Amino acid sequence: MEKTIDENKQGEALILDQKDGNQRKLFIESYGCAMNFSDSEIVASILSEQGFNTTQNLEEADLVLVNTCSIRDKAEQTVRKRLKQYNTVKRINPNMKVGVLGCMAERLKTKFLDEEKIVDLVVGPDAYKDLPNLLAEVDEGRDAINVILSKEETYGDISPVRLNSNGVTAFVSITRGCDNMCTFCVVPFTRGRERSRDPQSIIEEINELWAQGYKEITLLGQNVDSYLWYGGGLKKDFEKASDFQKATAVNFAKLLEMAAKAQPKMRIRFSTSNPQDFTMDVIETMAKYNNICKHIHLPVQSGSDRILKEMNRLHTREEYFEIIDNIKQLIPDCSISQDIIAGFPTETEEDHQDTLSLMEYVKYNFGYMFVYSERPGTLAGRKMEDDVPEEVKKRRLTEIVNLQRKHSALRTEQHLNKTVEILIEKESKKSDLHWSGRTSDNTVAVFPKENYKVGDFVNVHISDCTSATLIGEAVGYSENN
Repeated sequence: MEKTIDENKQGEALILDQKDGNQRKLFIESYGCAMNFSDSEIVASILSEQGFNTTQNLEEADLVLVNTCSIRDKAEQTVRKRLKQYNTVKRINPNMKVGVLGCMAERLKTKFLDEEKIVDLVVGPDAYKDLPNLLAEVDEGRDAINVILSKEETYGDISPVRLNSNGVTAFVSITRGCDNMCTFCVVPFTRGRERSRDPQSIIEEINELWAQGYKEITLLGQNVDSYLWYGGGLKKDFEKASDFQKATAVNFAKLLEMAAKAQPKMRIRFSTSNPQDFTMDVIETMAKYNNICKHIHLPVQSGSDRILKEMNRLHTREEYFEIIDNIKQLIPDCSISQDIIAGFPTETEEDHQDTLSLMEYVKYNFGYMFVYSERPGTLAGRKMEDDVPEEVKKRRLTEIVNLQRKHSALRTEQHLNKTVEILIEKESKKSDLHWSGRTSDNTVAVFPKENYKVGDFVNVHISDCTSATLIGEAVGYSENN
């Protein structure tokens, strides 16, 4: 089954609880990764203190913000089209101000102000606390821009406003930036160096969410496995830390345990992992605590050692297999998902076959699969010729997607005739008589509503399935309810 974050989440207009006394209207849309959606919640929180309540009605907005993604060209083209649509509305409402946030804002900087005459405000991922000052500039008729990247900012002191929330699941950001210079990726340049958030503020946020009725959180970062708190500072400076700082440092496995113990009945997920930083202590912690969900998103990008080296992925095919074997040994029922790029520069047919054979070894539950698109500013964009023909890229992607569909069907069938715990998240898209939720291993399940409600943990007996969805009937509440 092919999944793309852009297509799943693209362009969601976000809603929040309205604050009494706020007179101005904010319309905010997010594109791209989960981190962007989490950032939008931080922005909404900052602006709610500046007199803004959100609206789903673009036409009545005083301020329109689009939180952007630079990971693929398609995402950038989507945002450009959206800006043109805003322009049409702005002709009707000339007082409306438009801002571009996030990775695309950082990457293109002043080009937005020069080329997209509609844009009044350009704000990078580390500059959201400067929004009040930037808006004051805009209110006085001047364009405003801040795309300075920070070595300290984690927004750990901002309590996010939960946008477009089902009241059941929430993101909790634990790191910002990335130090892994994968040659295809623009993130280190748009989000800066890697830094971790104070673990105490993370646990406080989790406790607050539990008190508000949330039942599941996802610990979020560009690379959660490299989380490291030693009192503040960049991860790369850890070697300069004092002996005391090193002795009391909190790594990702410790943070995961702290989260699991803080709220034993709350489900804990995390995303995204990186094979080069994924350690045994994380697997052991997952095996130890039932409320840590049995799902790992472990991007591989390619099954070819040669291409992995070209991508500057600091692991080999065999090292990846070793991680998979360790996961399966300690957590046999753990699901694993992937990111794979088809058609990276110089990729041969043999390299492609290596990717397919890796998939056969792992048999992923699901994945996010793309053709390679050159990103300006990346090492691959500067140094490598995009030499794989488009039709070859598409054919290879089709083969990858077809194999993933086969494996997804195999994995969902393993749930047949079993009883699994489901956290009800929402009404099924296909039937208002059914609930939809997920298993611990992140498989979607639907079942008749009966007297259950959103937020309930329910045991469901699985009697049928598609390649992506489990179908069954509730047999009672689970012990977590």
